Amino acid sequence: MVTRVPTTVPFSLDWLPDGRLLVVSGPEGLLLRREPDGSLVTHADLRGAADGWNEIVVDGRGNIYVNSPCFSLGREEFRPGILGLVTPDGSVRQVADDIAFPNGMVVTPDNATLIVAESFAGRLTAFDIAADGGLSNRRVWAELGQGGDGICLDADGAVWTPVGGQGDPPACARVREGGEVLERIELDRACFACMLGGEDGTTLFMTVAQFQGVDKLDELFRSRSGQVLTAPAPAPHAGWP
Repeated sequence: MVTRVPTTVPFSLDWLPDGRLLVVSGPEGLLLRREPDGSLVTHADLRGAADGWNEIVVDGRGNIYVNSPCFSLGREEFRPGILGLVTPDGSVRQVADDIAFPNGMVVTPDNATLIVAESFAGRLTAFDIAADGGLSNRRVWAELGQGGDGICLDADGAVWTPVGGQGDPPACARVREGGEVLERIELDRACFACMLGGEDGTTLFMTVAQFQGVDKLDELFRSRSGQVLTAPAPAPHAGWP
């Protein structure tokens, strides 16, 4: 499948329970949906909640969580970000704030917990999910030290996450709730996201690229240093198959 998105930067994607693709058109503040005929339509207009959007995750009930850093990375001073919720009826509301650059998110298979990477705080933060999709009981799920970007959850309840940066070597780590590092894969360039997949769900895919800091984002985009790496993983994706 190839989907061409009419946006300057398509940030993140996930799928609705019925299999239709969702794409975050970040700078435009739109959540786009791919129809069976290949056309893209607006699923939700996010512009009233914040400027600029980043990551997405969909739970098993069709609730869609999106997040916004609430500032332009490399161009504006840091401001805390937010988490937004798009419900199946199309309504949009904010469900959490004061997130230190929200990045990758996962929802546990029982639809009870949302975990989000706070990249500027170097931690994974968890929330309980209410019946209406609201979030409560905010808590630190794991301290990472440095890192946290696109994450994934395995069937044993551990999270794979990018780590390192600002002097620490780049890596992708498998972390248990509480912060214990179960596995660590050293890399020669920064990891921006990871996902489990493959024939049996136990292949870890990692997107990596040379990264010199947020003040050199333009160089990152021009470097063409991006790669997709793979490694075996001890457990499949949560909910596999």
